[in-house]
Amino acid sequence: MTDSSVHASHPALVARLKRADGHLRAVIEMIEAGKPCLEIAQQMQAVEKAITNAKRALIHDHMDHCLDVEGSETDRAELRTIARYL
Repeated sequence: MTDSSVHASHPALVARLKRADGHLRAVIEMIEAGKPCLEIAQQMQAVEKAITNAKRALIHDHMDHCLDVEGSETDRAELRTIARYL
């Protein structure tokens, strides 16, 4: 396992999460403004999907670049643990 916590993919991940944050703020405003529930639910689904995709990208990147599955038992154990979040 490498010690570096910053991956080349992190800037794109941060940008993705910032967009999701903006969408989530818009959903909150929609609720406060009394928008129709269907519209709110659709936007919440989009936020949820964006966050899920960001989580998957983070986990896959970690598995690809930080773990040596052929290596230590510690890395194999970490792989089993992080894979639970997929």
